[in-house]
Amino acid sequence: MSFEVRETRVKPERALLVGIGMPGEQRQEREALLAELQDLVRNLGYGIAESRVVWTREMQAKYLCGIGKAEEIQKLAQQLNADCLILDNLLSPGQQREWEKLTDLPVMDREEVILDIFAQRARTREAVMQVDLARMQYALPRMVGMWKHLDRQRGGSGGGKGGGAAARGEGEKQIEVDRRIAHERITAIRDELESVRKQRNTQRKERMRQGIPSAAIVGYTNAGKSSLLNALTDAGVLAQDILFATLDTTSRKLELPDGQPLVLTDTVGFIRNLPHRLVEAFKSTLEEAVLADFLIQVVDLSDPDAQRHYETTCEVLEELGAGEKPMIVVGNKADLLDPAMSKQAMQKLAVAAEKCACLRMSVRCGEGIPELLNACVEMLSHRVKTQTYRIPQAESRIVAIMHRDGKVLSTEYEGNDVVVRAILPREFAARLEMYREA
Repeated sequence: MSFEVRETRVKPERALLVGIGMPGEQRQEREALLAELQDLVRNLGYGIAESRVVWTREMQAKYLCGIGKAEEIQKLAQQLNADCLILDNLLSPGQQREWEKLTDLPVMDREEVILDIFAQRARTREAVMQVDLARMQYALPRMVGMWKHLDRQRGGSGGGKGGGAAARGEGEKQIEVDRRIAHERITAIRDELESVRKQRNTQRKERMRQGIPSAAIVGYTNAGKSSLLNALTDAGVLAQDILFATLDTTSRKLELPDGQPLVLTDTVGFIRNLPHRLVEAFKSTLEEAVLADFLIQVVDLSDPDAQRHYETTCEVLEELGAGEKPMIVVGNKADLLDPAMSKQAMQKLAVAAEKCACLRMSVRCGEGIPELLNACVEMLSHRVKTQTYRIPQAESRIVAIMHRDGKVLSTEYEGNDVVVRAILPREFAARLEMYREA
């Protein structure tokens, strides 16, 4: 059962988009956020009447801005014949209600827009549950007033003496029922997601037992993460030029140039002001980034805000507890820029990511993929050892494990021994020290 934030969902045809700029906020940042909101809204298929930034001298509790600015926005919505107001800010339930009273329009904030996109993109059972959890947590405090039309239809709260259920209106009773259902659903989803998390942990432990290293592909939405996974592993993951095309993790194993295996995992894309409740809901999925041996951050080099996108991803990783992970930074979509601009954009990105290995590439054209694979080998150089071992044929099971957990480069038979040259995880190699050739 998918959860709807609103009682009815009519797709806006003439939405007014407004970003309220706060004191101390940079104009360029606020305008970039509003441009991003336009992309989000278009991805939902909504029509846009106009977009505008409105600046306020100080934050106000009722509308975020002062009453004068709020009335200006209300009049603009009337002039444009807008059928929806979308604010590029995060609104409290009370602020959302005040804006709806003032404008007599449905009012959405940035968080609801992102939640709606996630709801459209969710495909697997796990993604649907994660989105439902976030949407219910968003909607719960906003249920006041959702059913008040029932009271109006019945002419008020009804008779009944002494209070209690008989004295309450139909709308109020319906809110109580909805809240109970929502709380029960939230508990059930959390329990089911915990079960999924335990199952994923079991899979991870098996990989760790085998000594197989892992890397998580992270980055801003639509930077090319799924395309990179597909290019490296033929994973067949949906890769479209739309925001949040991928909400589910996909893991695939590949062989690096030195022969050792690596498990690559695609993750959900990030965005500026990503609602905290979505980060919480997707934590079981995003744990792949926390537990990976290293990260590959993909940045859209052709985007004017590429450096800010890198910083946003780092902020979310910090929130997840993965801020100190070793990282390779990939400047993707270099083919969309001329060589001089591509070089300049990469230099700026390298300055921002000064502690990371940085590579310029075009996943679409295949440029930079060999360099990325070699960088992955370098990231894991501390984990493996190349040695020659002399194994008695009676211990052939050891050779079988070497094939399973490492990369056997050559095998020769000398008398009763098998001489094996292999790349092995250091932990495994340490247990074979007695067989190592000098």
